[in-house]
Amino acid sequence: MTYLLFILPALALSLYAQFKIKSTFEKYSQVRSQRGITGREAAATILRRNQMGSIAIEAVAGSLSDHYDPQAHAVRLSETVYGSNSLAAIGVAAHESGHAIQHHQRYGLLELRHSIVPVSNFASSASFPILFLGFILRSPSLILGGIILFSLVVLFHVVTLPVEINASQRAVAELSSAGLVSNDEIPMIKQVLGAAALTYLAATISAVSNLLYYLLIFTGGNDD
Repeated sequence: MTYLLFILPALALSLYAQFKIKSTFEKYSQVRSQRGITGREAAATILRRNQMGSIAIEAVAGSLSDHYDPQAHAVRLSETVYGSNSLAAIGVAAHESGHAIQHHQRYGLLELRHSIVPVSNFASSASFPILFLGFILRSPSLILGGIILFSLVVLFHVVTLPVEINASQRAVAELSSAGLVSNDEIPMIKQVLGAAALTYLAATISAVSNLLYYLLIFTGGNDD
């Protein structure tokens, strides 16, 4: 019951966030940009305005698979974003361009996130088996080791959230200053990006909730 009290609110938020991003993206995928530009064109304009015209803009398969690859120096847009002139597509493309700008300007939190990715990936795969084994064997040292590893996963989520919010803020500012969208379209772009940010908030809250529960067990606060 204690675990449910910790996790259910985070799970409910996660489910709502997934619903919100899908429904918002679908809604504004039906709203065409007044300027008629595509996601690729929006990304290209933003990058060019920031002296980053050499950054590749590539189409990739999948839905909502958009991302910036810092190693390849490429903005990768899903097929539903790359050639679409919807407000949803433009917002997503601008957001990924925001990550490219962060990388180019060596934005501190993005640099931190990149530095902890390898450790976080290892911790994500190793923490749960170690915690499970620690609970089965009733080994405080194993449980503590699992908690420390999981703390690194939480750190990754905590750092990721402001990075994503900052990329969205950059996206809105770039779209507005470049005249790629009208003042009437800005609130709709913000809704798309806000829904996306909610998924990162939900992931962070879920990770923190799990960590607090593990700490509660370790400190003897739960007798279940």
